[in-house]
Amino acid sequence: MRDISEIRQQIKLYQKEGKRIFATSSFQSHSIPLLHIISEIDHRIPIYYLNTGYLFPETLAFKDELAERLNLNMIGLESAVPKSQQKDENGELLFTSDPDYCCYLNKTQPLEPILASFDVWINGIRADQNANRADMKVEEKTPQGALRYHPILDWTSKDIYEYRKAHDLPPHPKEKEGYLSIGCEPCTRKMLNGDDERTSRWFGMNKVECGLHTDLIQK
Repeated sequence: MRDISEIRQQIKLYQKEGKRIFATSSFQSHSIPLLHIISEIDHRIPIYYLNTGYLFPETLAFKDELAERLNLNMIGLESAVPKSQQKDENGELLFTSDPDYCCYLNKTQPLEPILASFDVWINGIRADQNANRADMKVEEKTPQGALRYHPILDWTSKDIYEYRKAHDLPPHPKEKEGYLSIGCEPCTRKMLNGDDERTSRWFGMNKVECGLHTDLIQK
């Protein structure tokens, strides 16, 4: 587990170097420690979130609760393509037939101009979440030239739980219902026996990433 003081020092170093910094969050339970760390360093660092139009109402309410509790600047990003145009040839919304393209329109594409405007992207991926993330380094580049900083890459679920407990940080409200990895409502299910943290997302779709951590990283 990367030491908290090391994370603070690195973010402050980016600031000292004059780098423009932002963070992203999905407001899941495992996202909260990083938001708390950022709030103690500089609550002015903008926190962007992808408002896909499919988020659980509880996620949006939890976002507002966290913004007030941690005094953070939360900024929503939305697709430039209206939902009426996000349909396949049969008139079905894309999450039913082409979830990769749905994620591109609602997550990846809206974040691209932000990456072109900032120098450092702080995000809370962890190596133990899936094989793709296990191959990442603490610092990576994006295709837009920004630096990806993954301060809790080597944290485990136990580390997340212990940090939340130590700082009395609340879980996502859907966690008590059995949702441990929470994304868009149509593509998220409760954890079942035998599931790992990510298999409850896009269940049965042969998909484990939305594109933010595959397309927005320099190959």
